[in-house]
Amino acid sequence: MRVFYKNNTGLTTTSTWESNCWINIECPTPEEKEYLLEELQFPESFYNDIEDIDERPRIEIENGWCLILMRIPVKSNDVKLPFHTIPVGIVFKEDVFVTLSFQKTEMLSDFVLYTQKKKITIKDHFDLVLRLLLSSSIWYLKYLKQVNQKIKLAEDNLEKSIKNEELQALLQIEKCLVFFMTSLKGNDILLHRIRNIKSIKVVLDAELLEDVEIELRQAQETTNIYSDILTGTMDAYASVISNNMNTIMKQMTSISIILMIPTVIASFYGMNVPNTLQQNPLGLWIIVSVSIVFSIFGVLLFKRKRWF
Repeated sequence: MRVFYKNNTGLTTTSTWESNCWINIECPTPEEKEYLLEELQFPESFYNDIEDIDERPRIEIENGWCLILMRIPVKSNDVKLPFHTIPVGIVFKEDVFVTLSFQKTEMLSDFVLYTQKKKITIKDHFDLVLRLLLSSSIWYLKYLKQVNQKIKLAEDNLEKSIKNEELQALLQIEKCLVFFMTSLKGNDILLHRIRNIKSIKVVLDAELLEDVEIELRQAQETTNIYSDILTGTMDAYASVISNNMNTIMKQMTSISIILMIPTVIASFYGMNVPNTLQQNPLGLWIIVSVSIVFSIFGVLLFKRKRWF
């Protein structure tokens, strides 16, 4: 889908291309690919890099075109991986500015609405880049709040009963946090490289740059905190499971020993050799009584040792 946005105290849509307007393309069709490569002379290598789902954040210049590739968070329909990150390419040259992503995102449309609400005027290409980085950091924090809710829900379920499903849910959340940490670290490196470009140091908005750094750092620290909490939680439940297993094994061993007592006594008197009770009409009941007495003694002993 291709949308043109013009800068007018807040981004507004326009039906045709205008100089210095923002061209936003999501999930490009073959026609839109042809529009980028043939009409705009968009570098094909940039297009292929943005299409790669594992591409890392970076800045690159080729034939006058500047590629800034950042990673943004998205919500997934996959139950096993509720959140992950995707690459978004920001490509510009002179009066052409394009953003390209191969998945539908909430962030970009929300960013447009935010500029309209706050009546924000975009100064230049790098000003828009910084604002998109700021928006992505805010969306990381939004999704991290939802991740935290999922962690609490999984913990509540584990307190009721420790099942594989709840442990797998925590493992899936941990995967999301790993994706977030890796992408945020890449975006942080990208921001430092943009800030260190000598030709644009003077024109960069210092206040906006500081806001981006603060939000990006907050997203990184929040992700690390949730990851540490989740790791500690999983280790704690692993210890609980191991302790429960040890308790069960103690109980099973105690039961086996108690059941062995009457078996040993019956084995002695079941041998094909003479014994003092073979002619006694009460011999069977004496053996049973002795077995019961020793078994009860064993139970009391194990209870005293707290093995039951």
